Amino acid sequence: MAQSLKVVSRSSPLFRCLPELWVESIFKSENVIKRHKSLADVPGPSAFSFLTDLFCRGGLSRLHELQLEGKAKYGPVWKASFGPILTVHVADPALIEQVLRQEGKYPIRSDLSSWKDYRLCRGHAYGLLTAEGEEWQQLRSILGKHMMKPKEVETYSSVLNDVVGDLIKKINYQRNQNPNQVVRDISSEFYKFGLEGISSVLFESRIGCLETTVPKETERFIQSINTMFMMTLLTMAMPKFLHRIFRKPWQKFCESWDYMFEFAKGHIDQRMAEVAKKVSQGETVEGKYLTFYLAQEKVSMKSIYGNVTELLLAGVDTISSTLSWSLYELARHPEIQSALYTEIKDVLQGQLIPSASEVARMPLMKAVVKEVLRLYPVIPGNARVISDRDIQVGEYTIPKKTLITLCHYATSRDEKIFSNPNEFQPERWLKKGESHHPYASIPFGFGKRSCIGRRIAELEVYLALARILTHFEVRPEQPGTSVKPMTRTLLVPEKEINLQFLDR
Repeated sequence: MAQSLKVVSRSSPLFRCLPELWVESIFKSENVIKRHKSLADVPGPSAFSFLTDLFCRGGLSRLHELQLEGKAKYGPVWKASFGPILTVHVADPALIEQVLRQEGKYPIRSDLSSWKDYRLCRGHAYGLLTAEGEEWQQLRSILGKHMMKPKEVETYSSVLNDVVGDLIKKINYQRNQNPNQVVRDISSEFYKFGLEGISSVLFESRIGCLETTVPKETERFIQSINTMFMMTLLTMAMPKFLHRIFRKPWQKFCESWDYMFEFAKGHIDQRMAEVAKKVSQGETVEGKYLTFYLAQEKVSMKSIYGNVTELLLAGVDTISSTLSWSLYELARHPEIQSALYTEIKDVLQGQLIPSASEVARMPLMKAVVKEVLRLYPVIPGNARVISDRDIQVGEYTIPKKTLITLCHYATSRDEKIFSNPNEFQPERWLKKGESHHPYASIPFGFGKRSCIGRRIAELEVYLALARILTHFEVRPEQPGTSVKPMTRTLLVPEKEINLQFLDR
């Protein structure tokens, strides 16, 4: 019927003899038919074409670039099959907002099927990254009290500043080992710094990441995290029956998780034994570390092991990536580095160690970090699964339980939203009257499933940048060289970032 109406106008004799309400109803029905489209109508490449593009032109490391290509070719919404997984990509900030505002009471970030399969296989508890429903809500509520409130986060500044002090010593040691005071592969150093920092928050103890010689068990833990992330996409893309035929990816994936759980359990048990000993001796026990808080909340030990293991790896890449790209861009833009150094000096007034309240008074510092996370979002594509109902995304009705990828890399580099989108311009966040769509760059996510460690991560980055720039002027090892990002589940530098650290 709607098809035939396209050749008939409201002024035709047919409509003159119909009641007005009937006419309005007919035209409204036509609009509904034209506006609502199904998942089958969403454009996108064939499964073969997508996998050919992916594996013949750079592999999984190009997933962030495929966001840009997909948006240019198919528009702001398209679908693609990744192995057995069908995902709808959304690369428009208004549509991303539409998805997130429909996520419901217990939002699911993504299936993370291989992570869950491992936990079921080994009998481990889910942590905050893998739990769902009421279990997730309860864990989020408990951890949020100690990780999201500004006053609570400020209590970690002392222990984090101790870790930053060791980072400065390590940078100083490393630059003295090489000609021209160059520190090679700065991302590796910041990775160890991030792990040492989150360990201090979780255990209130040190694991030796910033020592001249890193303990073997810590080195193995770092390698296990790297291997696990590399195997995550591969194991999720493979149908489960293939795990029994091509065993190596799944085997390496499980071995990595095995050691990560073993490492975390060892440190948790050690700290809990120390607490139990003090209690038995009648001593008052106070703690500033999350394992202690979880125990106080009567969380089971099995759940503590699961949560702490996941939290250990959750914050490390955020710290490493953000600090690496920050110094990379500041080295390439000496005028911005100079302005930030001046801001740090003016706020600190001769002090060498900043507090949480002092770094909070550094607007350029915040703008630099915000701009780095726009250009290099740690998670280039977040995801949601709306499990309880179909939702509307633009002109499409997306069925429940469909995996929806939110293409943050594509939106944060959209020239319609950000002028000169590929340029490092922190001032864009400081200009009065200039605004961007609030969902165009959301590196820590949004809503209930936003990054629970955001405040701790930001504080750690601010404290580290302030101290580094107080001690050193940072320059590229070779002016004019550039480093591009690549996807390794998370967004990381595709090659070493080598920087020169000169005394101030």
